[in-house]
Formats: sequence, C-alpha cells, structure tokens
Amino acid sequence: MCVCLGFDWKIVGPDVGNVDYVAWQCDQDAYASSGQKCSAQSILFIHENWNNSGLLQRIQENAEKRCLDNLTVGPTLTVNNNEFKDHVKNLLSISGSRLLFGGDEIEGHSIPSIYGSMKPTAIFVPLEQLLKEEYFDICTKEIFAPFQVVAEYNDLTLEEVLKVFEGMSHHLTAAVVSNDVLFQNKILSRTVNGTTYTGRRARTTGAPQNHWFGPCGDVRGCGIGTPEAIKFVWSLHRYVFNV
Repeated sequence: MCVCLGFDWKIVGPDVGNVDYVAWQCDQDAYASSGQKCSAQSILFIHENWNNSGLLQRIQENAEKRCLDNLTVGPTLTVNNNEFKDHVKNLLSISGSRLLFGGDEIEGHSIPSIYGSMKPTAIFVPLEQLLKEEYFDICTKEIFAPFQVVAEYNDLTLEEVLKVFEGMSHHLTAAVVSNDVLFQNKILSRTVNGTTYTGRRARTTGAPQNHWFGPCGDVRGCGIGTPEAIKFVWSLHRYVFNV
C-alpha cells in the first residue's frame, strides 16, 4: 500500500462529452483502493456546462456499487471513522456545503475500529467559501481515505480556481479533463505538478486499483522495489500526458 500523500486536483473543462467515461474515471481516481493512493483525486472542479449532463449522478452511481463483497471498498489504514466523520462535520459546517453521497460506514463489516470503514464520500463546497482564508485549509486537507471535495466554477470564476491550485501545499498529480486546447493551455501554463494528465480521458492516477506499487528510486522499500515498478508507476520529473 502506498502511504505517501498528495492533495490532487482535477478540473473538468467547459467542453461536455464522454460523460460515462469521465464519471467512471472520476470514481476510479477518487475511490479505487479506498482512496489510499498518493495520486488519488482529492478535489474535483466541474464547469457549470456539465450541470445537465448527469455527471455527478453517474459518479455517485459508480461509487455506490463499491462493496466489500467484490473488494472495491475496504479498510483505510491511517484514517479511522472518527477522524473521517470529524472531517465531514467540519466541511458541512461551511455555509452552502452539502453532502453529495456517502458519509456512512460500510454495511455489515467486521473491520477493527483502529482502521477506517467508510463508504466513498463526496462533499460539495461553494467556490467562494473554499477561497476564504478560514476555510481553505480544511477544504484542502488530505485524508488518506475514500473522500473528495467537489466544487463548481464557470468562465468568470476560472481565475479563482487557479488561485486554489496554487494555494495548495502539495503539488503531486493533477488532471485537466478537456479536449479544448485553449483551455488546456491556460491551465497547464498556470500550474505546476509532479505529473499532469490532460485530455478528455485525463486522470489523477495512472495506476489502476489492482496495480502493484514500487518506491521511487529506492529498491529496498516495501520489498517490491523492482525496476519495472519504479519505471511504470512513479515519475521523477514534471510530465504532461495527453490522454
């Protein structure tokens, strides 16, 4: 299991299309491995053009299919239920925020209380509240669990979203979900991350939920530090992948 953290963002651009795929990828990025990837999707910004596309509903439908029976959700090792619920409570105390889905424990589990056992969860936070100094840190707090913050923006508030990106402390992985080259260039030219995926099929994590991880540059770590793991899972420089 990867144990390093990164508060990773995804922005869905103004050009609407491939809704089912985008929803599937959002679910994979945020909730595969119960959100326990350093590159897991932590915050999702969706352009208002997607309001009538059903994107959020499809993300929810995919997330709610996850269960213990098919091993698509499971225990979290570093975030227990009390910590998870406290984080949810703090976010819901922000004016205008709301629970989109999740927020409860997995049904019928026998996971020890030292570990977390929460369902995939998403909370909507208004962009104007997220930008406030008193809320910014809590909205961009990384928890190693199946959780994400969702916000909406439009053409007039895109500059505010860019401020959010640059205000974050960990610039690990990001995704620009758009085939609009002008939009891509605007985001890519104003942000810096370890790895950025761009294009309609963009993702925050290049490794699927059943991928084997290897440490970056140290073959001793975890006992799985093969050259293949290092080459195929981690990147050492800034990369932009057009997918």
